[in-house]
Amino acid sequence: MKKELITKRLHHRPPYLLINEVIEHRADFLSAEFTAETGHFFIQGHFPEMPIVPGSMMQEMTTQAGGLLISEHHSPVPDYDSQKTKGFALGVLRSVQFAKYKSFARPGDRLIISVTLLEKLENSFRFKGTIEVNGKKIMSNEFTLINISDEKLRGL
Repeated sequence: MKKELITKRLHHRPPYLLINEVIEHRADFLSAEFTAETGHFFIQGHFPEMPIVPGSMMQEMTTQAGGLLISEHHSPVPDYDSQKTKGFALGVLRSVQFAKYKSFARPGDRLIISVTLLEKLENSFRFKGTIEVNGKKIMSNEFTLINISDEKLRGL
């Protein structure tokens, strides 16, 4: 999946877009990649002289991957476009059931982000996510995303 389709499907934009490329996707699974760089806003100052990707940003990477899976395979409208389709905000984080961090991601690391859809119930989607660096799992989590009206997202 090319960058243009990623930005079409997700509401996120740089510098907060944390998916560089989708490697594989189907209705119940999506794998993507992101390369951490020293210049990313969330690495600057985290931590001085020992830069690492914050755990909260790794959580966000899995959330964005889940949002991509929903918008590509479970959208309530065909060919969802985050800028043109009105009425829907897809893949909004509802809850994080757990997250485990086993190691660190550093500038230059290529993170492989994978999400598996565990359960779909109406507009609610429960996922298991993992992030690997060099074939080693450094993070795992479970989380729930929901589809809501864009008016609710805007606070209307």
